[in-house]
Amino acid sequence: MPEKVIIAMSGGVDSSVAAYLCCKAGFDCIGVTMKLFTNDALSLPREHSCCSLDDVEDARSVAEQLGMPYHVFNFADRFESCVINRFVHAYENGETPNPCIDCNRYLKFEKLYQRAQELGCTHVVTGHYARIERAENGRFLLKKGLDPTKDQSYVLYCLTQQQLAHTLLPLGGMEKTAVRALADENGFCNGQKPDSQDICFVQNGDYADFIESYTKKHYPPGPFVRRDSTVVGEHRGIIRYTVGQRKGLGLALPKPLYVLSVRPQDNTVVLGEEHELYASTLCARDVNLISVPSLEKPMRVRAKVRYRQAEQDAVAFVDQDGILHVCFDKPQRAITCGQAVVLYDGDSVVGGGTIFSVGAAQSTL
Repeated sequence: MPEKVIIAMSGGVDSSVAAYLCCKAGFDCIGVTMKLFTNDALSLPREHSCCSLDDVEDARSVAEQLGMPYHVFNFADRFESCVINRFVHAYENGETPNPCIDCNRYLKFEKLYQRAQELGCTHVVTGHYARIERAENGRFLLKKGLDPTKDQSYVLYCLTQQQLAHTLLPLGGMEKTAVRALADENGFCNGQKPDSQDICFVQNGDYADFIESYTKKHYPPGPFVRRDSTVVGEHRGIIRYTVGQRKGLGLALPKPLYVLSVRPQDNTVVLGEEHELYASTLCARDVNLISVPSLEKPMRVRAKVRYRQAEQDAVAFVDQDGILHVCFDKPQRAITCGQAVVLYDGDSVVGGGTIFSVGAAQSTL
């Protein structure tokens, strides 16, 4: 009897081709779309979100073509508590979150995996561009996708050994052009559907407007200050600023200034010059290790502090309190609390965590 798998289908081309490949490989497949929120609840236009009726119909159409049973699961409560509320809380506390990582952690590979077990499925399948392999020592490894322009290993660093053992990523060894070609060959309705770019529940990338609309709260103005506490203007609420930001400050100054930090404790945004954005060290919490069981001794790694950043040489270790410490060979620009730092050893993910502290800024001059 073939293994039964559950396939997370967003209505996009990637998850559709992942479903096709699993059916072709002989798995007993169930297609599932996770209903994460209603557009009306978040005041979004019907066509905006990944939970739109059009996306559900695209996923259903592909499932029917492949002869798969298809379901829509309502996980809206879980999404609100574990993704949206965490997103809001981060901005209110001067951090810049990555909700896609939380969605993977708490929805796709936790809640959906639980539902898969209830349905007798052995694996969760997604359309992520990353690979899972098993090392000689028995540990499961998360590796980069072979298409460097689409690699999504960064947003999957939170996967545990248990989850990796029960996850299939059929697209990890493919390029995006080949995925679209397969979709077109099979007559899928979404073969040329554009990739989603923005956070699914935020319209037009305006995070602050979303937060104010969602919380029904007003975030008061406060001072822009330099590091020496000199006031240089007034900001429009701390949720509107993130480290490294230059545009949208609304200040007329003799030289460009950038956001260095956001201080919710006194409702202050600290500004500085470009060279003040650089730092060499960081600390991260909520650490998950993949390729190694522990990281007590310093290890040479390549690290990235945002999804699109090129990897940088660094040394990392985890202290007895479970805090990940990373020291870069060269100072890095705009390391941001709330973002993830992910460590690599070659093409394998060592692990990662959520940045909560950044070392003193250093000049690169």
